[in-house]
Amino acid sequence: SCVDQAAGFQASKVKSCPRRRYKQFARGMDATDHEPPTDGDCRTTVMLRNLPNNYTREMVMSMLDAEGFAGLYDFFYLPIDFKTEACLGYAFVNLVTPSDVPRFWVTFTGYKKWAFTSKKVCCVTWSGPHQGRDAHVDRYRNSPIMHSSVPEEYKPIVLEGGERIQFPAPTKTPKLPRTRGFDAHAVASG
Repeated sequence: SCVDQAAGFQASKVKSCPRRRYKQFARGMDATDHEPPTDGDCRTTVMLRNLPNNYTREMVMSMLDAEGFAGLYDFFYLPIDFKTEACLGYAFVNLVTPSDVPRFWVTFTGYKKWAFTSKKVCCVTWSGPHQGRDAHVDRYRNSPIMHSSVPEEYKPIVLEGGERIQFPAPTKTPKLPRTRGFDAHAVASG
């Protein structure tokens, strides 16, 4: 489980950590990112990890809604591999209030009620370094992921009362994605 992985991780042993954990540490993650919320915790953005790679944004959002979280999150992003058109197995979810996080954490830690057969077992971690809808909007609004050539279903979304609203406009023109296997010119003209 995520908590077990985190318990075995120590920053002083970075070189002996599996490559994946080393990358997480290098990106600023530490063992506390796997710890469930505590009383008074005001963080609202979590990551769902170990999602089936053939899940789409709509499938994950339907799962969240079916588990009682409809209208309780206001930012959602499921990163997609442009070449394979499959999700990368994780999603960012910002819950509207910190009081919704403990139930979300309990519901999706160990979750495996997938829409089809999968051996994956979901776990929940804190998102870092960005926390809150505004921080994620600022992170992505000028990102290449928001370029007009990127398919709409690959982009992060914002919601209000469970309904999708327009993502805030960029403050500068997003650059064309530089991803191998993704021909943005073909998508834009096709």
